[in-house]
Amino acid sequence: MNKVLIIGGASIDAIIYLDDFPQPIPQTIHQCEFKETLGSTGSGKALNLCRLGFDTHLHAVIGDDRFGEQVKAALVHPQLKVNYDFNRVGTERHTNLMTKTGQRISIFTNPIEDEPLIDYDQFKPWIAESDIVMVNLSNYARNTLPICKALGKLIWTDLHDYDGSNPFHQDFIEYADYVFLSSDNLPNYREYMQKWVASGKKWVVCTHGSAGATALDAEGNWYEVAALTQYKLVDSNGAGDAFSAGFIYAFQQQKTMQECLHYATVAGALCIHSPEIYGEQLSEKELEDIVKAIY
Repeated sequence: MNKVLIIGGASIDAIIYLDDFPQPIPQTIHQCEFKETLGSTGSGKALNLCRLGFDTHLHAVIGDDRFGEQVKAALVHPQLKVNYDFNRVGTERHTNLMTKTGQRISIFTNPIEDEPLIDYDQFKPWIAESDIVMVNLSNYARNTLPICKALGKLIWTDLHDYDGSNPFHQDFIEYADYVFLSSDNLPNYREYMQKWVASGKKWVVCTHGSAGATALDAEGNWYEVAALTQYKLVDSNGAGDAFSAGFIYAFQQQKTMQECLHYATVAGALCIHSPEIYGEQLSEKELEDIVKAIY
């Protein structure tokens, strides 16, 4: 069983479903669907990877509040271990406006503090024993990057909707060996992918939502995969994290880059077909059977 350590990313999200985003004018919206649920990228990756047979370990920062208790209650699975540190300003919370086509505006209504009180020595044995270390975009997680390098670990990261200039992402870009990102705010994504691979990345994978995904490996080979249209959109939250989990699953089995994209695409499709941040039927067998049937 492969061991995965995921550093950073657990929240409680208020999700508001609308036909379209509101116009920027004063108004009252009288009807919408709404739910409050577990969110954030660490939670999403962890709940997908543990369902794919990984010995999964998540570290997250939460508050000593009812939202923190909600996070704990939701992050339960036989193959998932979670360690928590505490945020003095409470559990991270987001408000997500969702359209019927899956577009999202995410508002961080209560972000965690930049420097929570954390003993970073605790990460050393966790990193050392892990086969894969995913360091997510959180300021406290940034401090684990040099620890990973000092221990000789390759670093995985997810830049999400990086816009090409945000300085917050720079340390993650510099330290990472494997990079996921979205093209949402990066129309010239190929230029950045080429630059990063030239700087020494093993590969870069860029997702495009309903337009599929693109990958570039260290040899300069490009790969493309189309999104699967046969899965009805229920909720797109978590799709990118599910995609990365499917990719990691195939990667650890030494599949080709194209095959990794196939597994990733199926995992992402199962997620958008589910109200959760993972496919409700997701398992190793389910993923293998669908990939075999489609590809």
